[in-house]
Amino acid sequence: EVRLVESGGGSVQPGGSLTLSCAVLGIPVSSVAVGWFRHVPGKKRVGVAAIEIDFNPEGSPSYRDSTRGRFTISRDNVQNTVILRMSSLKPEDTGMYYCAASENGGAYWLPLEPTDYKYWGQGTQVTVSS
Repeated sequence: EVRLVESGGGSVQPGGSLTLSCAVLGIPVSSVAVGWFRHVPGKKRVGVAAIEIDFNPEGSPSYRDSTRGRFTISRDNVQNTVILRMSSLKPEDTGMYYCAASENGGAYWLPLEPTDYKYWGQGTQVTVSS
């Protein structure tokens, strides 16, 4: 059974930083593409970053335009986790953040589509406000 468990959400002021972690259980993290999606009630789930299937821990990441330069996604093959480091956070970054995994290598290509991902975590809330 494949399970994804997110952690690291919280509340932060604009300009602050947070690091989200996605523990991947039941499958080697190097064998799946992993993406992070943000969901705000009443809006579509949007992909913010993704990393491809690869044994290179840095992989070849993809970023939504609004997060490029502020968010960094990386993979830890030993811990079997994917990390999303978020800095210079803005109020519009607020939402429930989900990590998702796909055995489809093309799932990390932009635009990130939720329908390309088979496995999903339960989400962790990120709130950016003053």
